[in-house]
Amino acid sequence: MDDRAARDVWASFQHDPRDPAVAPLRAADADRDIVHNVLTEAFADGRLDREEYDERTAATLQARTLGQLPPLVADLVPDRPLLPAKVPLASASSAEIQQRALEKWRHDRREAFVGFVGSALVTWTIWAIVMFGEFPWPLIVNAFALMNLIRVVIGKREIVDNEVKRLERKRAKEIEARNKKRQLGQ
Repeated sequence: MDDRAARDVWASFQHDPRDPAVAPLRAADADRDIVHNVLTEAFADGRLDREEYDERTAATLQARTLGQLPPLVADLVPDRPLLPAKVPLASASSAEIQQRALEKWRHDRREAFVGFVGSALVTWTIWAIVMFGEFPWPLIVNAFALMNLIRVVIGKREIVDNEVKRLERKRAKEIEARNKKRQLGQ
């Protein structure tokens, strides 16, 4: 397993099983599958013999909590720092919601830029190969893509504000659902 793949093992989990806060949570089949894939790859690479592979695979299948999984692969993947957990929306502060909204705008801006550049490359290439010297129709396509990019860049405040409102509504719904769940559990 190369270094990048090893690094991605911990990112593959919905919750990092090395985190003591989530270690007692029940492990899902998807969590056990991640560990099983690491073991299978280690066996194929010759880093585990058959007996050890069978023992660890059996332990993986019997694991009930997330905390039981990391020891099974601790000597097979690097122990990187815990991945930063994304705070659940119901627990997110106003600053975290603002940061998420800003991330959405950055994502939209990146997509608009890629759309502009991508459409320009494709349309101008087609024009150059098929219709060079004739009406430069790619200008029309590029104009629309450029208008979208300008709209996103100039509309930063509006996009961020709308996303903050959307996230706050979603947070309120999650808090309400959590409170109802607690009330039903009492």
